[in-house]
Amino acid sequence: HNFIRLWAWDSTVWHTRANGRWGKDFVHYAAPQPWLRTGPGTALDGKPTFDLTRPNPVYFERLRERVGAAGERRIYVSVMLFEGWGMMHANLRTPDDKGWAWRAHPFHPANNVNGTFAKLPADALTGPVHTLDDPVTKALQADYIRRVVDTVNDLDNVLYEVINEGGEPAWDRWVVETVREYERTKPKQHPIGITGHGAENVASMLSSPADWISPGRRDGYGDDPPAWDGPKVSLLDTDHVWGIGGNVPWAWKAFLRGHNPLFMDPYDGRVLADSFEPKFASLCRALGDARRLAGRLDLARMTPRGKLCSTGYCLADMTGDRPACVAYLPKGGKATLDLSGVEGTMAVEWIDPDTGEMVPGQPVAGGAQRELSAPFGGHAVVYVRRERD
Repeated sequence: HNFIRLWAWDSTVWHTRANGRWGKDFVHYAAPQPWLRTGPGTALDGKPTFDLTRPNPVYFERLRERVGAAGERRIYVSVMLFEGWGMMHANLRTPDDKGWAWRAHPFHPANNVNGTFAKLPADALTGPVHTLDDPVTKALQADYIRRVVDTVNDLDNVLYEVINEGGEPAWDRWVVETVREYERTKPKQHPIGITGHGAENVASMLSSPADWISPGRRDGYGDDPPAWDGPKVSLLDTDHVWGIGGNVPWAWKAFLRGHNPLFMDPYDGRVLADSFEPKFASLCRALGDARRLAGRLDLARMTPRGKLCSTGYCLADMTGDRPACVAYLPKGGKATLDLSGVEGTMAVEWIDPDTGEMVPGQPVAGGAQRELSAPFGGHAVVYVRRERD
């Protein structure tokens, strides 16, 4: 695999009961934060208040260390600037501790010395952190964004993510433009993305200045995601479809319909959900198989071409001197490929989605529709290409 989302966590705690369906009932404590806890005075958690004008070097050193470590392994990193799930979705969700994400947020007026949201009532359950309403907060957020850019701008494996599942359209766009404007003064420019999931829908994100977006189940991108024809890159994350979930057919359907499928990995189960093994091993293996195949394709030229295959799952470039297509047969058996637009003999290679095994197939001639039969039972992936003369 070659991509991770590097999570930020805005609040100093995370009440897992907000994810009640996973059966968790404890609190995570999140540190370090981007700012020093200097006081004077104590925050609501009993520790010194934050000074939001004083960056915490430990936070930014960790950020650079982890992005650099991923780069050494040829992994791209989506650097999450802000975290919105706690404030937007979970802050009022727990039955007996409503407002937990706001009370633990560094921008809560009781938690810092900088005067953010000073006019809010002391017993307010939430604060409009990810909006443009508070000029003090906006200035502090802009300073933080620039420090993140300073920390990782020289690294090649960086993407930026505005916020996970939060914000609002005007603020999201302001963050994108703040990053972009500051990076113009730097040696490198990196893609910037929006993962709205409730705060924005696909149409709203497509109209934004972001370079990539993350659609989800609320936008109609569930178990059988439609083909992607948007002008921006789609990073289709299981986090925005199931929370934690996914399966082998979904991985191939998403890939061959023009998305970049991502898996939110529960790892050892201590944070959320079941442990990784054995429930999600097959999904991860399938994503790895798709990733390896992608390295053999000219993806910049390929687009979803569902009409070329009788199953409707096909990624293809049938132009130039090396036409190629990849198709998925969800029920296995036979499928018809429309090769009428190409000439010459096409090499055929089959992939077993359950094992990753690659099996050579009989070459087929272009110039017409051709029926292909999978050499093994169950669902199948077929890769058809013309080798260079």
